[in-house]
Formats: sequence, structure tokens, C-alpha cells
Amino acid sequence: MQTSILDNRSLVAEPLSPGKPKAAGAGRTMVIGVAEDLKIEVFDRMEPLETEWRRLQRDSFTSLHQGYDWCDAWVRSHGHPLAILRGTIAGETCFILPLEIVTVRSVRIARYIASPFNNINNGLFTPTFRARCSAQVARSVAQAIVRALGGHADLVSLQNMPLDWRGERHPFAALPSVENQNHAFQLTLAADMEATIRQLNAKRRRKVYRSQCRKIEAHGGFEHVVAETDTEKAAMIDLFFRQKAVRFDAHGLPNVFRPCEIQAFFRSLLQVAPEDCDTPLQLHAIRLNGENDGKIAAIAGLSRKNDHVICQFGSIDEHLVPDTSPGELLFFLMIEKVIGEGAAIFDFGVGDQGYKRRWCTIETVQHDVLLPVSAKGRIAAAGLQLVTRTKAAIKRHPTLYAFIQRLRARAAKEPTGESEG
Repeated sequence: MQTSILDNRSLVAEPLSPGKPKAAGAGRTMVIGVAEDLKIEVFDRMEPLETEWRRLQRDSFTSLHQGYDWCDAWVRSHGHPLAILRGTIAGETCFILPLEIVTVRSVRIARYIASPFNNINNGLFTPTFRARCSAQVARSVAQAIVRALGGHADLVSLQNMPLDWRGERHPFAALPSVENQNHAFQLTLAADMEATIRQLNAKRRRKVYRSQCRKIEAHGGFEHVVAETDTEKAAMIDLFFRQKAVRFDAHGLPNVFRPCEIQAFFRSLLQVAPEDCDTPLQLHAIRLNGENDGKIAAIAGLSRKNDHVICQFGSIDEHLVPDTSPGELLFFLMIEKVIGEGAAIFDFGVGDQGYKRRWCTIETVQHDVLLPVSAKGRIAAAGLQLVTRTKAAIKRHPTLYAFIQRLRARAAKEPTGESEG
């Protein structure tokens, strides 16, 4: 059942062109004068949109992180209020923006569902709407979003949005934005592993791989395994959380996987059955034989949407075969496997790290679009822009960035009275 946070009234922007007046007697319902009338509605539940949502998400332009199952798992584990925007033309859905509202320091922010763990946020748009969305239409839609969320949010924050993705310009690329401090890194996959590593330093890649295999064989060998049963999945995700906690603590970093709701989110994703080429989360690991028989040296979580594979997270046990770089070996094996399964892009996610640059051929710059809804939101937007630019500057200086991370880790271990929700 649909429940609009606008008391079941739709609200969109002023007409774009002369001769397209507001509908008479429509109350707060207004239309955008494109080729047909465009209407925006707001939903506080996902279920009424599931059929349309799953239809739109099949498009390769749409990120897995705006897929229905990904968002549903987050909503169930976090329970934030929703403000899902649907745009329709002549009754046909042309886009869905899945937003949740979180309160940070008394500012109500409407953001993409699961934003803290998303890689690329594109929203869900039909190809026709993407092709027809001019700068004028984008501005009018942005105005409509602001009006639709009046009284319910102070700021709309559309973060981690690539202006260009898979050869297409984003419909909102013309809106004012600030470059996000985190870029995303991808590897283009060729017909086989040999052709893929040829894009990199193939000679070095083969040498490193053979060396890693020889070193692990000296300890008794290994297997590349994928968790299949519920029992295997539960045991492996629990081990990942433990491995990650140890590594974060050892390096003095804040543990983003510590909150119980985050752990519940990833556990929930593991229960979603794969559909066609879509897999919300799959766990891969290096399992040792010989002297460390049955022990797990490295774990990674992969998601797949059509031909796009994303590494969501990874961990290693630094005490097992430490001279073999099991994490790097696992990447080699996973990439080789997904090539054989028809994938075209292996995505290492956001964040600039040395191993990603050694593997990747593409660096995707992402932007944040901030749409103030209230006076408080305008102040918050200015602050967020400053913070984003400051973070970008800090990340260009590794020593300073490491120091800030240590401070964050220390603060994360101390009690705090603030909450997000």
C-alpha cells in the first residue's frame, strides 16, 4: 500500500516551457512541461514499487547498489525513514530515486539508501529519460525534489555519483556538484586472464602469481573456495568480521563493520538467492591445506550485476602464510573466475589504495549533488562541501591522512551521545 509523506499529494516543479500551465484544480500537484507531463511522487515504503523497481534495475547503467535486494537488506537492518521518489510520464515510471532520511547533528539528510557502503550511485532511470534529460529538465526535477521533501528533510545529498558511466552521461550531470574525495577503481576484463593482465604489467603479474603459489604450496597448498551452504556462509562472514576487527585494531583504524546493524545487513544479503546474473553478495576465500589445514587466509565479498562485479570488502589473517600475500592471490583467482563467467568489469570499489592502482585500468571520479531544502540545509550543504574538499586535500597527503585515521579510531572506541537515525 502506498503511503506518501505528502499526505498522498504529488508535487513536482514549475513548467519548463511557455504554454504548459499547471493543471487546473490540481491543488499542490504540478507538472513539468517536457514532451508529456512528468509527475513526482514520494513513497515511505519499498513494497509498492517492487515490480517497477526490479524492471528498471535490469539496465546496466543502474548500479547494483540501487537494486531492490540491496536496498531492502539495508532498510530491514537499519529502519531509517524512507523518501523514495518516483517520476512518471503519462503514467509510466521513468525514474526511481531510493532515498532514506538520516539525522546527523539535528540536520535531516535524504540520501541514497545504504550510502555508507555504496560504490556507485546512479539512481534508476529508463534509457529514454536519460536520453531526453536536458540540463533544463534536470534543474526542474531537482527543484521538484526539493519541494517534494519540504518539511521532511533539510538537505538532499546524492553522493558518489559518476557524471559519466559506461559511456553515458548521468541525467543529473548538469547540476552543481562537488567532487567526492573518494574515487572508484575498475579493471576492464578481456576474453581471458592472459589478455586481461596484458593491460597491466603482464610479466610481473605472472611472476607474482607463480611466486605466491609456490610459497603456499611449500606450506601444504590451498584451495579457492566459494561459500555455498547457509552454514558455510554464516561461518565465513563471522570469520571476516573477526579478521577485519583484528586488522583495523592493529593499524589503529576505525572499524566500520563493528555496528551490529552493519553486520546484520551483510548477513541478510547472503540469504538473497541469485537471480540471472545478479548476486547481491558471494563470499570467496583462500582455504589452506597441509600444516594449516582448513584455516582461511583471505576472504572477499563479491557482488554481481549483469557483467559488473564489485568487491565489497576483503580481509586476511596476517598470521597465516604471511609471506605469500593471500589477499592479492585471491584477487587473481576471483578475477580469473569471473572472466570465465562472462563478466566485463571488475570493480575494486571506492578508496585510493596501492593494490587497486596496481590492478586497475579505470579511475572513476564521483561527484556529490547537494540540494538544500531548508535554511538549515543550506548551512549544512556549505559545511559538507567544505568537509569534502578538506578530506580530498588530506588524502593527497598520506602521513596526515594516517594520523587523522588514528584519531578517528580512538574516538570510535570512546562513548558518544550522538546517533544517526
